[in-house]
Amino acid sequence: VQLQASGGGLVQPGGSLRLSCAASGSIFMINHMGWYRQAPGKQRELVAAITRGGSTNYADSVKGRFTISRDNAKKTVYLQMNSLKPEDTAVYYCRMLASGNEYWGQGTQVTVSS
Repeated sequence: VQLQASGGGLVQPGGSLRLSCAASGSIFMINHMGWYRQAPGKQRELVAAITRGGSTNYADSVKGRFTISRDNAKKTVYLQMNSLKPEDTAVYYCRMLASGNEYWGQGTQVTVSS
């Protein structure tokens, strides 16, 4: 099983990016899909998560600016990030939980800077 994350990049403050993470291989009935981030010198933190049924959870720092969604048929999770701030700069990782197993993507860099 591999998780392939994409969509990161350099954006100015106030800009938008959309991250995608697609799973491949023998992974089924994915319950948890989430995005986490890790800034230099800081611990990895939850940004947003979504269950198979569509229930979502967001970090307080991104509520109202980020939206997580998923496509179960494509085994893909998305993170729409709007009104980006310099403090959103980090490596973003996707994570999936399925059948008691945990999978992580390789990370994609998001840099918010003028």
